[in-house]
Amino acid sequence: MSTETKESVPLPEILIFPARMLSAGTTEKLLNNIYEVPNVRQVNISGEALPAVVGNGPAKGTLVNHPERKVINVKGREYELNLLVGRVFVEINDIDNVDKAVEEIKKICDDLLPFGYNLEVGRYSKFQPTITDYKKM
Repeated sequence: MSTETKESVPLPEILIFPARMLSAGTTEKLLNNIYEVPNVRQVNISGEALPAVVGNGPAKGTLVNHPERKVINVKGREYELNLLVGRVFVEINDIDNVDKAVEEIKKICDDLLPFGYNLEVGRYSKFQPTITDYKKM
């Protein structure tokens, strides 16, 4: 959702792991509130896919009208949400800013995720190309 620049050291990430899959409305509110936290570099989401058409089986090719497949507005830009969000990865721009960011993100999650969640700090996405990536080039 944001531009990515190459870093020489891994930047810390905060993993938000909700106890339930998030609706499109909750996802939109959560992402907009997270982007207001100082020192947030980028946010990545993952979850279960919401396909537009049935991929296989007897109903192959039939349109899927899932109620959570919506267009959300994040930071003034519209995105088609084609998944049910199960995890949110928040990258922080410096290790020194992690504690403050965790406190603010915890407040946001307490307000928006009353059903529970886990917060963890670590590095969850790769920051340098792997040997396999070089082989694919």
